[in-house]
Amino acid sequence: MPGIKDVAERAGLSIATVSRALSGKGNVSAQSRERAQAAATELGFVLSYHASSLASGRNHNVGVVVPSVHRWFFSSVVEGVSATLLDAGYDLTLYNVSEGEERRHSVLNDFLLRKRVDAVIAVSLELSEAEIQQLLAIHRPIVGIGGPLPGASTIRINDSGIAEAAARHLIQLGHSRIAHMTGDAAYEKDFRLPGTRQGGFTKAMRDAGLTVRPDWLVSADFTIQGAYASARQLLGSSMERPTAVFAASDEMAIGTILAARDFGLRVPQDLSVIGIDGHELGELFGLTTIDQDPRGQGALAVRRLLAGLEGGAETAAADTEYPTKFVIRSSTAVPPVDAVPLRG
Repeated sequence: MPGIKDVAERAGLSIATVSRALSGKGNVSAQSRERAQAAATELGFVLSYHASSLASGRNHNVGVVVPSVHRWFFSSVVEGVSATLLDAGYDLTLYNVSEGEERRHSVLNDFLLRKRVDAVIAVSLELSEAEIQQLLAIHRPIVGIGGPLPGASTIRINDSGIAEAAARHLIQLGHSRIAHMTGDAAYEKDFRLPGTRQGGFTKAMRDAGLTVRPDWLVSADFTIQGAYASARQLLGSSMERPTAVFAASDEMAIGTILAARDFGLRVPQDLSVIGIDGHELGELFGLTTIDQDPRGQGALAVRRLLAGLEGGAETAAADTEYPTKFVIRSSTAVPPVDAVPLRG
């Protein structure tokens, strides 16, 4: 069976040049690429990526670390990463660190330091400076998604700003009795997402001179089921109900809509609901949302990594704010005519 050395001899090229030409990686002249492809065809040779790795010093493999593979946002990011890597001829190794600190430490301080991956994408994980530096020290560039990482390139949305925009949308419709469903304490660990979005909500309310009621600040676990239970308590525990709910994720917004139906509340006539994400189910429920396009974030992370890898340079440590899109649907409207404003 012919090998890459045979192809190189037939083409009159170096093994490294043939590897780059047949894999489509790196800078190779059109003439050299044609010679390599012609020689490979004549000999019936199919490129081995193991041999290509030996020639290029790379594995054509990117490690992706996520807190969980079961959550919509994380799986959507992975879809965007996977599709873009496949188009570029790269493999993906997925590391799920949902099983606690020991698993997380093992992945970050053992698996990623082995010579299996060329680069790392960390999704919604606030890596320490030491963890980042030990990867950079062995030339494993990193792109983070979800928040700033010291010394690494990052892609994130303006969580505080879009939360403020979501609350302002309800206020501009005329709502003053607005509840907020945030994530529970477990989600504060990495980048403090619940607190950041709650901060944006609180700012919009205070800027409008409106009261933020502590009993209308409820938490859930970013799932439909968890939000459904929390929303039932919110909507059924008092004679006075909010006229609108801003949920920190689309899944929690959908859980709120389902709970409202249990109490005979119509959305949006009796209760307006808004979320954040751009979840596919949002269209089915007519959910007003701010679409953060997680697949697009994943694709951008790959493009940024490959630009450095293929260009032979380190990935620049740039902090990029990813654009979001406000999508207004039927779940938000003016408040009921009998709603009494609550002023601060």
